[in-house]
Amino acid sequence: MNRTLFERGLARQGRIEPGEGRALGWAFAYFFFLLCSYYILRPLRDEMGVAAGLANLQWLFTATFFVMLAAMPAFGALVARVPRRRFVPWVYRFFALTLLGFWALLTLDVGRVMVARALFVWVSVFNLFVVTVFWGFMSERFGYERGRRLFGFIAAGGTAGALLGPSLTALLAVPLGPANLLLVSVLLLEVATRCAGALDRVAMPAAAGGEPAERRPDEAIGGGMWAGLTEVLRSRYLMLICLHVALLSLTSTFLYFQQAAIVAGAFDSPAERTRVFALIDLSVGVTTLAVQLLFTGRLLLRFGAGVALALLAIVTAAGFAAIALAPVLAVVIGFQAIKRAAEFSLANPARETLFTVVTREQMYKSKSFIDTAVFRGADAASGWIYTALRQVAALEASVVAWLTVPVALGWAVMLIRLGDMQRERAGSSDRNGSSA
Repeated sequence: MNRTLFERGLARQGRIEPGEGRALGWAFAYFFFLLCSYYILRPLRDEMGVAAGLANLQWLFTATFFVMLAAMPAFGALVARVPRRRFVPWVYRFFALTLLGFWALLTLDVGRVMVARALFVWVSVFNLFVVTVFWGFMSERFGYERGRRLFGFIAAGGTAGALLGPSLTALLAVPLGPANLLLVSVLLLEVATRCAGALDRVAMPAAAGGEPAERRPDEAIGGGMWAGLTEVLRSRYLMLICLHVALLSLTSTFLYFQQAAIVAGAFDSPAERTRVFALIDLSVGVTTLAVQLLFTGRLLLRFGAGVALALLAIVTAAGFAAIALAPVLAVVIGFQAIKRAAEFSLANPARETLFTVVTREQMYKSKSFIDTAVFRGADAASGWIYTALRQVAALEASVVAWLTVPVALGWAVMLIRLGDMQRERAGSSDRNGSSA
């Protein structure tokens, strides 16, 4: 495609400025292949969760959290000592090698139940680490002003990949078998890694307001391996982001448990369950892609991150009210599709702009801590909370849904305040000539 025409088209949709086209194109491709790789794995992960036993889901979420805790110091040490252009491909290729190991175990039919449980945990770890590295890279590369304009379009690259991934899974799960999908995922992950390298080599001019185009990309960040945790504990702003992530995890986990139980009861074949999970992912992607390309950038520029995030919380409150009134398969799947579309098209790009007004160390270390340890810790806690409400307190699914509604409304209020704090920090940064 002619680059001039490409940039003109983006200028109409995403308000692109001169000199940004190549970097934006590589960022789009990078996220496209990254999420295509993951969304081939996601339906397989969900099937492995069912194969491992629905009664074990809370244990799998807990195991994921502890694996995250074990991995965080190693990741912190890597980021502290290795420049970005090296640690990004190292992280991705490490995960590619582990996925090849799982493919070998599944192909040889070695300890299928234990491998299924381990793969469920590892794909969950894979998802959060590779995506948090991506968005840390984007926050550093594009900054606050560009992030508000362009993160919607960049996120659309991921959504396009999230459409192709489950499409390939739905097409290939039965003829190839679930295990061989891992090889396709590994190949796409390597393409994403090469796109990241190309993006790192593209130069961009200074952004509006004097914001720098680069933040020492070839220097190691420094600091300690536990800096992500200590930075969070010192910052009210980062603590509120943690609270947002915890509430997002709580509501998503509650919905996931209900979906898993209903799908497991409706279908007997593992391949068919994998196909259904893939089709659910596919249904989310179409709406998400349109919103990201046409509206996300405009909404973030006009209303800010707080409003975009709060819309997700309001959709969540409405969806759980609908489940409380009619806890059936169609309602759960419909709510899942709408909630995830709002999350991916608006809330995720908005959340990533929150990290464009923090220090470089916070971009990678604190963000990684929040997106991995906090997220999976909240997943584990949410799984046990849901289990306690359903089994110990013997509450019906509809009652649990009603209890979630006021939590989601309080979440929306908090997110508006978080958006105000971001604007305050951005204004202070402009006055001081720093993004810290």
